[in-house]
Amino acid sequence: MDLEGDLHGALDADQFALVYQPIFEIRSGRLSGFEALLRWAHPTIGTIPPDRFIPILEINGQIVNVGAWVLEEACRTASGWASEPGGEAMPLSMSINVSSVQLASSTFVRAVQGVLARTGFDPCRLVLEITETSFMNDPDTVASRLHDLRALGVRVAIDDFGTGYSSLSYLHQFPTDILKLDRSFIDTINAEGPMPPLVKGLLDLARTLGIETVAEGIEEEHQLAELVHEQF
Repeated sequence: MDLEGDLHGALDADQFALVYQPIFEIRSGRLSGFEALLRWAHPTIGTIPPDRFIPILEINGQIVNVGAWVLEEACRTASGWASEPGGEAMPLSMSINVSSVQLASSTFVRAVQGVLARTGFDPCRLVLEITETSFMNDPDTVASRLHDLRALGVRVAIDDFGTGYSSLSYLHQFPTDILKLDRSFIDTINAEGPMPPLVKGLLDLARTLGIETVAEGIEEEHQLAELVHEQF
């Protein structure tokens, strides 16, 4: 309850900040983009991770305003990088997490369009990440939103793929450009054994469907080597 009370003034008080996690092409090692991650610098507690405060924002509806700020800030930052010398020669994507509450809003697509217009960020370099749970409440509305977003040129990623419900059916129902494999799958890749069948199956599935794949949390050399071997 204390956190919820403090969150009401956090956006106006400039207590939110973004950090940017790099995304690399697995074979070349080339930097290909970033994922924008939200952090809350609480004035007395210190930095609070998103899993503690984002659920509160979703419950009280503040995630719409905070999410709009994240979208604008990340796109403006990425657009600034592109305008630096040599920036256009290495176009980087920007991935941004989108809440199911934001997707449910009838104004969300127009908000994304407005941000792209104001920041000058190339739509094809914007990746909006949604979780599988976003599909559950109103799949028809979500499908419509995603089609409208892709019509703008924006790409869509399913975050934490394989950890939710009915993953395979979602690939038929919803427009998807990228699958993000949860790090819990990557952690199962060990140096002693072969590629875990489930991870290999997910990679093969994405490759067959022509969908790009992002593996989260590669931290060990043997994980990288196995994924390269599988022609990730």
